[in-house]
Amino acid sequence: MGQSSITNTLMNAIEHDHLAQALLFCGPRGVGKTTCARILAKKINQDGTEREDEDFAFNIFELDAASNNSVDDIRSLIDQVRIPPQTGKYKVYIIDEVHMLSQSAFNAFLKTLEEPPKHAIFILATTEKHKIIPTILSRCQIFDFKRITVKDAAEYLKHIAEQQGIKAEESALHIIAQKADGAMRDALSIFDRVVSFSGKELTRKAVTENLNVLDYDIYFSATDLILENNIPELLILFNKILSLGFDGHHFITGLASHFRDLMVCQHPDTLNLLEVGDDVKQQYQEQAKKAPKEFLLKAIDLANDCDLKYKASKNQRLLVELTLMKLASITFDGEKKNSNFIIPASHFAGKKTSSNGTATQSQNNAASQPMAVTEKPATPPTITNEPKETPATKEVAVGNISEPKESYQPKKINIKIAEKRVSGLSLSSIKVKKAHEKTKSPSIAEEDLPKDAFEEKEMQKHWDDFVHQLEKQGKKILASNLQTDVPKLKNANTIWIELPNGTMKKEIEREQSLMLDYLKQKLNNYSISLQITVNEEVAKKFAFTPEEKYEKLREKNPNIDLLRKEFDLDF
Repeated sequence: MGQSSITNTLMNAIEHDHLAQALLFCGPRGVGKTTCARILAKKINQDGTEREDEDFAFNIFELDAASNNSVDDIRSLIDQVRIPPQTGKYKVYIIDEVHMLSQSAFNAFLKTLEEPPKHAIFILATTEKHKIIPTILSRCQIFDFKRITVKDAAEYLKHIAEQQGIKAEESALHIIAQKADGAMRDALSIFDRVVSFSGKELTRKAVTENLNVLDYDIYFSATDLILENNIPELLILFNKILSLGFDGHHFITGLASHFRDLMVCQHPDTLNLLEVGDDVKQQYQEQAKKAPKEFLLKAIDLANDCDLKYKASKNQRLLVELTLMKLASITFDGEKKNSNFIIPASHFAGKKTSSNGTATQSQNNAASQPMAVTEKPATPPTITNEPKETPATKEVAVGNISEPKESYQPKKINIKIAEKRVSGLSLSSIKVKKAHEKTKSPSIAEEDLPKDAFEEKEMQKHWDDFVHQLEKQGKKILASNLQTDVPKLKNANTIWIELPNGTMKKEIEREQSLMLDYLKQKLNNYSISLQITVNEEVAKKFAFTPEEKYEKLREKNPNIDLLRKEFDLDF
C-alpha cells in the first residue's frame, strides 16, 4: 500500500471517529513510515475548531525502541499514558523500530496495549514485522508500506530538477532511483549530493562517478566480448575495472543483473520490468536480439554461482576471471564436454586481437610450411661437370658420374612397429605376467631344493633373531605375537606354535611368508611349514588387568597380600 493511500484511509477514519487505538506501520526502510505517523499524529486533534496559533505538538510522544528497549523504558511510557491530554482529544505515542524491544518489554507493554485509555493512540513502526510477538500483532491495525518504484522515483526527481532549473539526463535520474532502492528519502539525499558535485547539468557519467557505480556501457561492452568468445579482451576489460577502484563482487553481481535485464527484453509483456531510461532501453533491446535465451540462462547461473562463492574465496580475482572465461566459452563452436569448458589458449595463438574483439590471422604460412616439405618425395641432387674449388670435390664428382645408378638408389628404412600393449584388466595380461616372471627368474623344481635336517634349538635361535629384526623395523605387534609361545618341532619339517586367540593367529598368518623365507634360508631347508593352533586356556596365563597382575604376584608370593592389607593399598 502506498503512503498516499494509507494517509487517505487514516484521514477518513479520523473524520468518522473510527480510528483504531493501536496502529502498526510496517515496510522497508525509507518508505515514509515514521513521517506518515507524525503527519497522522498532528492531524488527529484537529477537528476544525482550533485556533490558528494552537499547537498540539506536546500531545505527541516519540520513542526510539532501538535505544530504549528495556522494561524500565516501557514502564515510564505506561506511567505517561495514564495522564489525559490538557488540550485536545488524544495523546499519540509513536514507537519506532518496535521489533527491537526485548521480550520482557513486550510483555510489560502488552497489558496497556490490550486495554488502553480512551485518550491514548499508539502508532508502532517496524521494518521486521515477523519479529513482533503475535499477541501484539492481534491488537493492532496493520498497514503495509511498499517500496517506491524506480519509475515513480525518477519521475519525482525529474519534477524536482525542473523546479530547481537543473538539466538532468533521464538515465542519470534512473541510476539515482535504483541506488535509492525504493526509498524516496535516500533518492532525494543522493540527488542533492550529486547536484552539489556536478552543478546544473546532471549527466549519467557524473552520477556514476559520484556514486561509484559502473556505467551501463561497461556491461554492454563485456557482454559483446562474451558473445564474441574474446577471452583476452574480456580479461583486459576486467583488469581496467579493478584499476578504477571497483570491486570484483560489485562487477559480477551487476553483470548478472545485466543478463536478467536482457532476458526481460526478449518478450514485450516483460519489457515493463526493465527499470531504465528510454535512451538505454533501446540499447538493451538491440543486444537482447544477439543473446540467445539458452546463453542467458547459463550465464545467469554462472554469475550467481560466482556471487555465492565470492566471500568465501581466498583468491577472489581468480574466481571472477574463471567465471568470465566460462561465460565467454558458452557460445564457442568447438566441442565442449561439460559446464566447466574453457576455450583453450591455443585457439588465440597466432591471432592478433583488436580492441573491438575481431581477430586477424598472422604467421600461418610459416607455421604450415614444414608440413608441405614433408609431404614431397625426396629428389636426388643434380649431377654437374663443373669444376669445384678443391681437388677432393672434383674426385667426388667424377665418381658420381661413373656410377650414377648405384649412387642414388633410395635406401629402405625398416620401421620397427611397437608391440601391441596388453591391458592390465584382461586375461591375456595374466599370461604376459607369468611369461615375464619365467624370464625374470627361471623356476627350480621343488625336489631340487635343499632339505637339510636341523635341531629345535637351532630353529628357536633363528626364530628369536627374526623377532629382534621385526622390533628394529618397528613391527612390534607382530614381534610380540611371535613371542607369545616358544616354537616347537612337530616333525622334521613342521614348526608348531600355540596361541591364546584367533586374532593373533590371523596376524601371524598374514606375515608368515616373511618368517618362513628367513628360516628356510638360515636352516637351508625349503620344505619348512608352520602350524598354528589356538588354545584359549593359554590366555589365562597372561595377566592383562591390574587385578590379574595382582593375582599372579600373589601366587608367587602370598605375603604380598599381607603387605597390601597392612598399608591399605589399592591394586
